[in-house]
Amino acid sequence: MHGAGNDFIVLNGIDQDLSTITKEEWRQLAHRQFGIGADQILLIEKATRSDADFRYRIFNSDGGEVEQCGNGSRCFVRYVLDKKLSSKNPLRVEVAHTVLTLEALPDGQVQVDMGAPIFEHDRIPFHAENLASKIEFHETLYALPIGSNPGGHDDWIGVLSMGNPHAVQVVMDVDSAPVTQEGPRIESHSAFPQRVNAGYMQVLNRNAIKLRVYERGAGETLACGTGACAAVVSGIRRGLLDSPVRVQTHGGELTIAWAGVRDGAAQSVIMTGPASTVFEGEFTLP
Repeated sequence: MHGAGNDFIVLNGIDQDLSTITKEEWRQLAHRQFGIGADQILLIEKATRSDADFRYRIFNSDGGEVEQCGNGSRCFVRYVLDKKLSSKNPLRVEVAHTVLTLEALPDGQVQVDMGAPIFEHDRIPFHAENLASKIEFHETLYALPIGSNPGGHDDWIGVLSMGNPHAVQVVMDVDSAPVTQEGPRIESHSAFPQRVNAGYMQVLNRNAIKLRVYERGAGETLACGTGACAAVVSGIRRGLLDSPVRVQTHGGELTIAWAGVRDGAAQSVIMTGPASTVFEGEFTLP
């Protein structure tokens, strides 16, 4: 399946026991030459908590398990409804640290309540010690020593979590941005003990951006749902954007809405976008 070009292997872990698959086997499944090929693998399981209808787990192409995946959540809904695993709509699904509400819309799009963004550094997690910082509207930006000068900095990043950590920077031209060169250095920077997704955002107008994301454990993908949410939140906090925002990725378009912070509480981020099935089949692990 894919959501705006971000592609997934989706596995039914309800009717078969897939709990013994190893990290190396996940990596083999996701390999584009020696396996099926995917940015991430989604494993659908029975819920472990009473307020959820299902649970799903997410494995990156490097075999590592991660907390959240926005495009994957839309594919999850489409899979569950198409396979008649449930007739409920909307659905509530358990991911690593929370429960998401997801709804298939009449036009074929899927809308997801991604929950509230997280700004507390210990929850992202993010270590800002010894990093230069500045305030831009309501956002604190940080300088990472990632440029050609090891002792300096070239860009400022906004940092937040959408259930997974994101570092977002604004660029003049996203197509020429050094995503594949600089992204790996941001991803593995020591300020992020659990690594980070590196987002590059070009502001087109107050309701539209172009976005590229170097994803943690997967490299650059054609779209990143949580990255789109993080970019819009950071752009609104920087005073650059107004909700809702159309996010143009190489794989398609997402719409992100965020009402900001009200009475001291960050509101939920609402993501709407496509989800499509490409093919179905069977694969036997050696």
